Amino acid sequence: MIGELLAALTGSAWARTALRYGVTAIAILLFLLSLRRSGERAGRLAERLESREKASEVQRRMLEAAAHRPRDRDDLVDRLRDGRF
Repeated sequence: MIGELLAALTGSAWARTALRYGVTAIAILLFLLSLRRSGERAGRLAERLESREKASEVQRRMLEAAAHRPRDRDDLVDRLRDGRF
C-alpha cells in the first residue's frame, strides 16, 4: 500500500521535487533540534562546573583557615594580646 503510493508519487517530476524538499526540510529540522538539545546539555554542564568550582573554593578557604588556627589556648591568648587574630 505505502510502496504503491510512493511509486505513484515519485512517478512525476513535481512529486520528486516536493519529496526532495520535504526530506531536506525534515533533515534540517532534526539537525536544529539536535543542536538545541546539545546546547542545553552544554549549559547544564557549565552550571555544574561553576557550582563545583565555588564549592572547591569554599573548601580550600576552610582548609587554609584551619591550617592557620591557634594550636592551643596559650597560642590563642598570645594572638589576642598581639592583635594578630
